[in-house]
Amino acid sequence: MTTDPGDRGHLAERARLLADSAGTGRDRRTALARLTDHWLTGLHRTAGAPARTALVAVGGYGRGELSPRSDLDVLLLHDGPLDPEVAERIWYPVWDSGIALDHAVRTPAEARQVAAEDLKAALGLLDARHLAGDGQLTAGLRTQVLADWRAAAPARLPELRALGRARAERHGELSFLLEPDLKESRGGLRDLAALDAIAASWLADAPRDGLDAAARTLADVRDALHLSTGRATERLALQDHDQVAEQLGVPDADTLLRRVYEAARTVAYASDVTWRAVDRVLAARTRRGRLFRGARRGTPVERRPLAEGVVEQDGEAVLAPAARPATDPVLPLRAAAAAAQAGLPIAHATVRRLAAETGPLPVPWPDEARDRLVGLLGAGEACLPVWEALDTEGLIARLLPDWERVRCRPQRNAVHCWTVDRHLIETAVRAAALTRRTARPDLLLVAALLHDLGKGLPGDHSEAGEAIVRELAARMGFDRADTDTLALLVRHHLTLVDTATRRDPDDPATADLIAKTVGDRTHLELLHALTEADATATGPAAWSAWRASLVDQLVDRTAARLAGAPRPPATGTPTAEQERLAVEAARTGGPALALRAELDADGTESVGVELTLAVPDRPGLLGTVAGLLAVHRLTVRKAVLRELDPAGAGPVLLISWTVAAEYGDVPETARLRADLRRALDGSLDVARRLAERDAAAPRRPGIRTPPPVVTVAPGTASHSATVLEVRAHDAPGLLHRIGRALDAAGVRVRTAQVSTLGAEAVDAFYLTTEDGRPLEPERAQQVAQAVRDALKTG
Repeated sequence: MTTDPGDRGHLAERARLLADSAGTGRDRRTALARLTDHWLTGLHRTAGAPARTALVAVGGYGRGELSPRSDLDVLLLHDGPLDPEVAERIWYPVWDSGIALDHAVRTPAEARQVAAEDLKAALGLLDARHLAGDGQLTAGLRTQVLADWRAAAPARLPELRALGRARAERHGELSFLLEPDLKESRGGLRDLAALDAIAASWLADAPRDGLDAAARTLADVRDALHLSTGRATERLALQDHDQVAEQLGVPDADTLLRRVYEAARTVAYASDVTWRAVDRVLAARTRRGRLFRGARRGTPVERRPLAEGVVEQDGEAVLAPAARPATDPVLPLRAAAAAAQAGLPIAHATVRRLAAETGPLPVPWPDEARDRLVGLLGAGEACLPVWEALDTEGLIARLLPDWERVRCRPQRNAVHCWTVDRHLIETAVRAAALTRRTARPDLLLVAALLHDLGKGLPGDHSEAGEAIVRELAARMGFDRADTDTLALLVRHHLTLVDTATRRDPDDPATADLIAKTVGDRTHLELLHALTEADATATGPAAWSAWRASLVDQLVDRTAARLAGAPRPPATGTPTAEQERLAVEAARTGGPALALRAELDADGTESVGVELTLAVPDRPGLLGTVAGLLAVHRLTVRKAVLRELDPAGAGPVLLISWTVAAEYGDVPETARLRADLRRALDGSLDVARRLAERDAAAPRRPGIRTPPPVVTVAPGTASHSATVLEVRAHDAPGLLHRIGRALDAAGVRVRTAQVSTLGAEAVDAFYLTTEDGRPLEPERAQQVAQAVRDALKTG
């Protein structure tokens, strides 16, 4: 079909409007809707539509705004016979223009029937707006649809809520995602439409403060996303962040995300408050058959005391009639702690009143204020909605001056699931479950809340955080000893897990290092619990049964050191099984191996598979064996190497690996043995196989891979070996390339600690000379350079 000159004119005017940098935001969306209205009105007029028809905009278009790539949701309404060609004469020019069209042709009765059966259709009709034709037909339908919606609201609103929850399950929370869906994620544009639908039911309305600004922010970002990508996408992908930020004129991608996150939190909080109001109304209707609780004159309002000045009413914590926020600066923390400990949300009106009337806490804080903060944090999961309410109204930033810097701050790391501020409160939630493991649960909970406050400042965030926490702890009224403890915990909140995964647990220097750092058993217990809470609150990739077992082992050995008790026996002495394998390898001249599951400390969960391998010693073994494991997609978590000479039959290299399958099961022993024989005799080219797979493996989209870092640790890291640390983007055969470089350098690997966090590998290798001595400094740097070169070319 040939494009009509009028259609070409519309497209030209549309292109001009979208290219006009002077018109942006809501004004442009409104102008685009009006331009489209004029075009569709003309199409309706020239289509020969009979008198009793109307063209109606519904859904987002019905709200009178259009984003650059938005669909046109249009209903052709008719009351009587309608020639199908009439609709086609309207739809075809739209299709020819390339603009997405969602259309329907229905009578008013049909439209009401569809709305009664399809919630999404009902939501679209709530925003019905007349475009052309018989205005009374549109007005009649709108009146009927609204009446139907209000009459059926007690049944439809729970359905709407379930739809929103299912959407949040699929798309996550907009406030925390690095690649959020601006429309479907929780706190996005769909939730704004749901709030309008609730308001249309007349049962409840959302708190409007900041909501319109949040809606504009999300819509503006979507507009910029459409224009910068040229696609009708709602997903703010990593590779689009910079372009969208530039389109909006914001300084950088992080600023863009923070604005999106702040807007989404406003929407999500408004949704929570509104749905609680809906619940109260529907519960009151169910109980007494009338709309509002206490509507009958003289019926007393039921209240239950929770704390001084705080009561429970209608399932929320509210201020008691006698409460005086202006003269009670501890009241916000008292109300919050009481609400969380009772498992209740704190009422929106209560939080707003506290924010408006309560003065600042005196410095240092009264003991009650500190105790209430600990009580709030100790409530675990129940703390979250209360904390979010206080945060939304700015009360947290008043309590913690450094909070604003980390609030809504994105973490561009695949390991992290949360923004910095949400990670802090999630850490406190997880620490609440560990308070029985320490004699000072208050310090544990406060350290969990504050441990990452140094993020966003120059330098190491742990060092910056230590300085912040010293000042803040004094402000909060902690004494000098407790302030020192909090500072130690913040400064060293990564030390346990870093040491456990990068140092040899059998080396006495490892436990000595931690003992010197913590100083006593109380600090060790606190740091242990904080380490676990921090890691589990980071994301699934940051903690595992295997990682927990390494930390537990290190803590046990350090505790024994601090107590003056003997260390647990070293694992350096070969077991009977290892000696048997060594004898077999010496006798046959080939590899001997055994597999067994390695369990956690409770013996209930597998933390990997222990692969014990004995091979007559020869150059290049580490690289070859590591490569073979990579070919079988086995992740190496730990490697321990030692040389034996069973019965004087010749040197045998004994290598104990802890491995786990990337997916599926670990290969059978016979298959591994056969492939190892082939790798050793050269019939299986491990390097070629890995190179082919490495070339075929795609990089993660949108993430820039930093160059590898290879360093020699200070001599205090170990008294008996040189520690080489490698940090690199994980890739197939990474350990194989490192092993080949070390083999080629002619050094022995006594122990290797290998760990992977998300897509990043963090490894440590304990190296010695052939006669078992640490490397000379110059030699160590040469080996480090050889590994760097291998990773550059790998």
